[in-house]
Amino acid sequence: MLVLGIDTSNYSTSAALFDGKSIKNISRLLPVKEGERGLRQSDAVFHHTKALPLVVKELFEGVEEKPSAIGVTVSPTPREGSYMPCFLCGEGLGSSLGAVNDIPVVRLSHQEGHITAALFSAKRLDLMRSPFLALHVSGGTTESVLCRPSEGERLFAAELMGASLDLKAGQLIDRAGVLMGLDFPCGMELEKLALGCGDDIKVRPFAKDGSISLSGYENKVKEMLSRGESREYVSKYVLTAVMEGIALLIEGTRKKAGDLPLIASGGVMSNMYIQKCLSGRFEDIFFSEPALSRDNGGGAAVYAYLKTCGGKGLL
Repeated sequence: MLVLGIDTSNYSTSAALFDGKSIKNISRLLPVKEGERGLRQSDAVFHHTKALPLVVKELFEGVEEKPSAIGVTVSPTPREGSYMPCFLCGEGLGSSLGAVNDIPVVRLSHQEGHITAALFSAKRLDLMRSPFLALHVSGGTTESVLCRPSEGERLFAAELMGASLDLKAGQLIDRAGVLMGLDFPCGMELEKLALGCGDDIKVRPFAKDGSISLSGYENKVKEMLSRGESREYVSKYVLTAVMEGIALLIEGTRKKAGDLPLIASGGVMSNMYIQKCLSGRFEDIFFSEPALSRDNGGGAAVYAYLKTCGGKGLL
């Protein structure tokens, strides 16, 4: 059985194929003009509309089998009222392909796709059988959720436990990077710079009721750059602030929900510095390979496979 997964986030156009064993994923970053910190939704929709046919064509090169099902992300999170226009691009294509080929279309959220991709990559899809915790940390979301098996339309129900009250972790990283002249999105370049700093940096973000605040660090970055701090130091400072914020999210979530296993997903969680720091401080935390931590269509494909074939051989 071959399943097609589609994800049209505010960062990448992604499509993937899953055959029950491996994922073939094609992703293209949406173009952002130099010096800018993101895209308007109207621009994201335009770029997805142009990129989707090219991504799908590349994905199916050399593939003879036709998909038996389609998984497509249709909202940022599974919570009621969660909406972004860019997901209409993927939903429209997925719905059309499903109707033309008379195959099932499974709709899920971008967050559920991230979590599923990370579970698959970490070889921990078995966690879906019982309650587990998940982080979704990216440019648009910084949240911790309690996931439980669901008998309804969804594979698992995700209850919000904690979040950033203002600036998202990925936003802080990208804004700091743009201030230093890096290309957007800035995560990988920022990580490379941070590796060049040997200083031991101490930072503790504000936390309240299991949630955190990161908004003050953008101004601190401006102050450090104005007084001549190196880009390497500033980069490590930013990643340390993000890592400490995530650590506070984990602590707050486990205080509420218990010491359950935790899967880390989202583009920020592909950062190896952050992974190393967190894995040294917390037990039962699992990470994805970078390609399936960042935006991808693989999670949607695996999710749809599990929904349509009952998880045979995977759970």
